[in-house]
Amino acid sequence: MTSSLTDLKLAAAKAPVVPVLVVSSVEQAAPLAKALLDGGLTIAEVTLRTPAGIGAIAAMKAAVPELIVGAGTVLNGDDIRNSVEAGADFLVSPGMSHGLLAALGKHKPLMIPGVATASEAMSRHEEGFELLKLFPANIAGGVPALKALAGPLPHLQFMPTGGVSADNAGEYLSLPNVVAVGGSWIATRADVESGDWAGISRKAREALSAINP
Repeated sequence: MTSSLTDLKLAAAKAPVVPVLVVSSVEQAAPLAKALLDGGLTIAEVTLRTPAGIGAIAAMKAAVPELIVGAGTVLNGDDIRNSVEAGADFLVSPGMSHGLLAALGKHKPLMIPGVATASEAMSRHEEGFELLKLFPANIAGGVPALKALAGPLPHLQFMPTGGVSADNAGEYLSLPNVVAVGGSWIATRADVESGDWAGISRKAREALSAINP
């Protein structure tokens, strides 16, 4: 497990698209991880929206150790502890609360907290976070919002998620304050459920080709 987000940023420099995954069965995890890697991706976020989420993180790390795998929808201390024990390289939350902040403890450097406003971004920076998740990105202002935030808050970096798609990912990634984008279009829940590993690899390659023509 990494001790900070340095490895994530290095991986994002090579492939700045982070698939946000909903995995309903641990058995899906290993072939999914291999499909993402085959498609050229270096980072994945497994949401804790299903009982299989924690097990999927462990299985993906075991199958493809070089893949940077994070836990998404981290909401409380149990989520933090279980994710770290499973080998999560980073943690993502839709927002931040006093309880979640206190529960992070020594794992605080792994967290990418969600923000939707300039005030929230400033608060997270004061708490020690420098990589933030603009969420939901499309509702929070999208590309224009990130452009506006870059002026007064040039020291902050973002991973926008929520409404990011194949059509607009390149526009987000053209911004200097965007490290990576998160989205579900590369490996949808239907893709994973049907075991369409070849299709997932193809969509990953297409996404990277579109942003690096």
